[in-house]
Amino acid sequence: MSGLRIPLDGPDGAGTEHVTNLLAPNPSPWTLDGTNTWVIGGGETVLVVDPGPDDEQHLKRVVEHLGDRRVAAILLTHGHRDHSAGAPALAEMVRAPVRALDPKHRLGEEGLQDGDVLTVDGLEVRVVGTPGHSFDSLCFWVPEDRAMLTGDTILGRGTTVIASDGHLGDYLRSLDRLRALAETVEASALLPGHGPVLPDPIAALDGYIAHRRKRLDQIREAIRRGAKDVAEIVDIVYADVDPSLRRAAEWSVRAQLDYLEGR
Repeated sequence: MSGLRIPLDGPDGAGTEHVTNLLAPNPSPWTLDGTNTWVIGGGETVLVVDPGPDDEQHLKRVVEHLGDRRVAAILLTHGHRDHSAGAPALAEMVRAPVRALDPKHRLGEEGLQDGDVLTVDGLEVRVVGTPGHSFDSLCFWVPEDRAMLTGDTILGRGTTVIASDGHLGDYLRSLDRLRALAETVEASALLPGHGPVLPDPIAALDGYIAHRRKRLDQIREAIRRGAKDVAEIVDIVYADVDPSLRRAAEWSVRAQLDYLEGR
């Protein structure tokens, strides 16, 4: 590969030799700079990953970026609306199917599942099942670039939340799987669903795993100190969280309590 392309003025346009980012205009505390829409392929046929919100201007910009290239399929890392809401409109604009793990987000007969291999103009894209953030989370490995598109499983900044349709036990197993895979294949970049490219996959994954262990220890300690419910645990463990993210903190605490009770 020719290396990463990380511009100094932000994540838009960042990527690898065969993967380019188009940043959706939906920044927020939940989505960081916005949703990263990824275009995979260097030839006449491409894949589009996560069209983002149903934003007409963003979708038009994606189409303009594509030019005369044909979209073989639109892929979803998962079905949360900040990644998937624009998929039906883009599918109509470029006349392409939408492929996802969850059938309710598909347009066309083909879905996606762990182990699938897609090819566009000779470029392979391998589907890696990574449930946890959501039940339907997928990552996409591009061997030619040694790059992994991670959706919300790994973010470019901070850490992800375990959503109401996710599970912490699944998430921890997914992190372990990605960590082992990244080492085996000598991954050189993680391309997240939000935030900048991560050029050191091993360090990023080790950081995520360590963070989860620390949070579980903090919740155990909060309970030992007398915290009786989710709100009291959030007050102790997430005391410095932005108020706009308190709901996310509550989701995470519930997920961690479910995990601890299950063990």
